[in-house]
Amino acid sequence: MSIKILLLEDDLLFAETLTDLLEENEYEVAHAPNGQKVLDLTYETKFDIYLLDINVPLISGMTLLKELRDAGDNTPAIFLTSHKDKEMLKKGFLSGADDYVTKPFDTDELLLRLHSILRRTKKDVIECIGMLCHDAMHKRILYDSQELELSKKEYQLLLLLMRHADNLVPRELIMEELWTLGESGSDGAIRVYINRIKQLLPQMKIENIRGIGYKLVS
Repeated sequence: MSIKILLLEDDLLFAETLTDLLEENEYEVAHAPNGQKVLDLTYETKFDIYLLDINVPLISGMTLLKELRDAGDNTPAIFLTSHKDKEMLKKGFLSGADDYVTKPFDTDELLLRLHSILRRTKKDVIECIGMLCHDAMHKRILYDSQELELSKKEYQLLLLLMRHADNLVPRELIMEELWTLGESGSDGAIRVYINRIKQLLPQMKIENIRGIGYKLVS
């Protein structure tokens, strides 16, 4: 599963050079020349980290990151900036940045900072059971490195089974997790979701303890 980077940089030549460097190191890069394009891309794709220049057209990198943070987007972000004064750097961190790299910068330093932040942020949000992994940051489940196409309730059910792997999950608990008080759940609906999940996980076993619940065998 490749790491997806969103690069905000209005210097097209520099952006191309930086993209080549990142792709050579097996990162997947989407480039935006202005802040508005970043907003458009974040609606379409879930990224693992943002690399943001500050002085760019339409929406500055700093304003952009604050908007993303205010909207609940906690994707790690590094500012790429020529600013060196402490007040500007302070504003950058207050807007939600995780780190900054001052231009011109050493490419090895940038790669090390990227690796460090990704290792730190992903350590607690990727949980795996064999080939089955839950990416909490992006609220998705992957099987053999491929994202599963799940409905909201299929996602909730599979995540519940993963969190209780090798243990029985009672049907009452499934009902509580999948349906609110105003909704009506049923054993039949649960069976439909289970059968759909089984089709997506051909090499994993989900046991049905009739009338009691289900168990994901790791």
